[in-house]
Amino acid sequence: MNKAFLTATLLVIWYVPTRAQEVPKAKISNGTISAEIYLPDAVNGYYRGARFDWSGVVSQLNYKGHSYFGQWFEKYDPFLHDAITGPVEAFDPLGYDQAKVGQTFVKVGVGVLERLDTAPYHFSKPYKIVDHGIWSIKHSADKVEFVHDLVSEEYSYSYKKVVRLSGNKMIIDHTLTNKGGQVIDTQVFDHNFFVIDNATVGPGFLIRFPFEVEGDASGLGDFAEVSSGEVSYTGVLGKNDHARLRSIGGYGGSASDYDIAIENRNNGAGVRITCDRPLSRLIFWSAMKTVCPEPYISVKVAESESFSWTITYDYYTL
Repeated sequence: MNKAFLTATLLVIWYVPTRAQEVPKAKISNGTISAEIYLPDAVNGYYRGARFDWSGVVSQLNYKGHSYFGQWFEKYDPFLHDAITGPVEAFDPLGYDQAKVGQTFVKVGVGVLERLDTAPYHFSKPYKIVDHGIWSIKHSADKVEFVHDLVSEEYSYSYKKVVRLSGNKMIIDHTLTNKGGQVIDTQVFDHNFFVIDNATVGPGFLIRFPFEVEGDASGLGDFAEVSSGEVSYTGVLGKNDHARLRSIGGYGGSASDYDIAIENRNNGAGVRITCDRPLSRLIFWSAMKTVCPEPYISVKVAESESFSWTITYDYYTL
């Protein structure tokens, strides 16, 4: 991408790539936070998989000398379902159960996909993307705006995501507008691949929830423990280790329970995640270099209507 474009006050991009080139990305800063964001591109994009929404893929974010995102995995392939960084989101598929093998279904933020087999949908499968839709992007000094427009037989929509910086916060605003004849009824979750100062996950890492955590904690193994509303680490995760809570209970129906803090107390870096919609599901997963609270919200949009939500990342030091 022409670097002169990235330094312009306003950048509008319609992606119709014709040849291989550098991975498209945008840099934003407000003087307090600086971030680098990969941009959607069906030919040259960093991420071209079928699982995650292609917009808002944050490769780097820095605040007061601390870094919060980065590559947490060893193997990189642009089509690999989880070769991705940042606070990335994924929607449940639309129309998968109704599609026969070879027919199509929809993933918001990805496009129209082809069903591979008779098995239930699984996020890790390499579903073929047969229609990427149209992405448009606006980029200013402290903000990137993405719009994904998709028209298909069953589901059509306009999906807008704005990643913006304000003080010590990164704010992600979303609006999904239904432009088809079918109700859009789905869930969306944020995987939150936090990589804090590239540190190995272990003692000193803490995840805090505003409610008493309920559920089976056996997936944490010998690496972490739950006490009331906190997950704290007791062991260092190795290359092939994971610590997880497969299904977390204890939260209510208010958006106030979507309030999660992650701290690396060894380095003095923290982040608080809040949303203006209530949780519909909650999972926690971690690996050697990343800690990932995975909060879900329900999304239901009738024909010609819109649904909006905002996730806020409040960065701080200890």
